[in-house]
Amino acid sequence: MAQRKRSERQVETVASGVAELLPDPDRDTAYTLLLDGAPQSHVDLADPTHLQFEYVRRMAAAIDLLAPPGQPLRALHLGGGALTIPRYIATTRPGSAQRVVEIDGPLVEFVRRALPLPAKANIRVRVGDARAEVEGMRDAGYDLIVLDVFAGARTPAHLTSVEFARELARVLGPGGHLVVNITDGPPLRHARAQVATLRAALPEACLIADASVLRGRRFGNLVVIAGHTPPPVAGLARRAAGDWFPGRLETDLERFAGGAAPVTDSVAVASPTPPATLFGNRV
Repeated sequence: MAQRKRSERQVETVASGVAELLPDPDRDTAYTLLLDGAPQSHVDLADPTHLQFEYVRRMAAAIDLLAPPGQPLRALHLGGGALTIPRYIATTRPGSAQRVVEIDGPLVEFVRRALPLPAKANIRVRVGDARAEVEGMRDAGYDLIVLDVFAGARTPAHLTSVEFARELARVLGPGGHLVVNITDGPPLRHARAQVATLRAALPEACLIADASVLRGRRFGNLVVIAGHTPPPVAGLARRAAGDWFPGRLETDLERFAGGAAPVTDSVAVASPTPPATLFGNRV
């Protein structure tokens, strides 16, 4: 089903809150998914390569550069939403085997019904907790892991620890990479600790964010790319600079972390709550 008949706003109560699906006023086949008022995903059914949110474009740019164009990937997505990135990979890398873990079963059904997946996309969705599912996976099973899990607008504490990061490193193949969406605001204590935590398991890393976020001037998204081998920093820098909303690539993560210690399970906390005004212009 490449296109969907235009419809009005859809609302459904799911396990994690109230899900809303809003038609995009500028694109006839596009929709924004919100959970309790926070934008979670944007999908264009006719063009899955159209990525509305800047942090999603940064994640996609990393995925584009991690393997030759069109090469299928074994991809694991932790956090589903409206399956924006899995749809993108199915389009840009046909034949990719993709697995999605999403804890909210009613949300999965709502998305599948309202925003059908492409017929030939090899995307399997499993309802479950991201950490519990990863702990049961075999070693080196994936070329790519995308971590973008939020309960409401916060990443759960048990997904922010070094113990979990080591599990992610275990299930990545030797040349594989982890792409993580981190949200934080001034003074970036959470982001700095998360960078230290991820690098304790996957030391070769960089991050991309808006310059104002990196300077601690506003709340926003920071995308970290980490692996057993170095990420393609030159290509990432070019893509970040050429985006609709240019981002900045940071490679000196020792300096960025500022001496922050890796977070362990015993002290892990959820990511900070976004300011109430953050989502005013996101939809």
